[in-house]
Amino acid sequence: MSHWREEYFLALGVRDAREQANAALYDAYTRLADRTSQVHPHSHSPTPTTPAAPPSQQQQQQDQEVLLTAARADLSSAQRSRTELLEKLTRTNAELEKLRKKTQTDTRRIETLLAERTQLQTRVRDRDEELRGKAKLLDDVQAELVSINLQFNMADQRAQKLEVENKELVDRWMAKMGSEAEAMNRASKFS
Repeated sequence: MSHWREEYFLALGVRDAREQANAALYDAYTRLADRTSQVHPHSHSPTPTTPAAPPSQQQQQQDQEVLLTAARADLSSAQRSRTELLEKLTRTNAELEKLRKKTQTDTRRIETLLAERTQLQTRVRDRDEELRGKAKLLDDVQAELVSINLQFNMADQRAQKLEVENKELVDRWMAKMGSEAEAMNRASKFS
């Protein structure tokens, strides 16, 4: 279960390391911007040159102006880049927080589902045992019914046999009694 979580945290660590690798560069640009803004609070307009300056000094001032303009452009670019990075960092932090909350919610949901699954598995095992017990009981009842039916059939056959024997005995007895009665009747007529 923690496999995906480990991969996620590893990816966050790689991302943090990549962002921290440029932290020194960000700090250097920030310090440069702070120093430049302190030295030249209104540095957007070029400094006026004095007309009485000699040509070499004027050239130096122009070179300084070019360097200053380039530094201001670099500073402005760095400031824009810093602002963009801060905005991206804010968005990334918000997304990270949102994902962390979602991860916590998902983790709680997973734990709930795991507990429910365990409970259902236990209930299924209990039902399986109950069904096995009932199936065995049914088999026993069916075997008992077969045995009882067999005994009943045997008893029925015996009863039929005894009935036939009884009828034969009654018929023989009746025939015997009939012949004795006739013999008595004949004997009494002649006497």
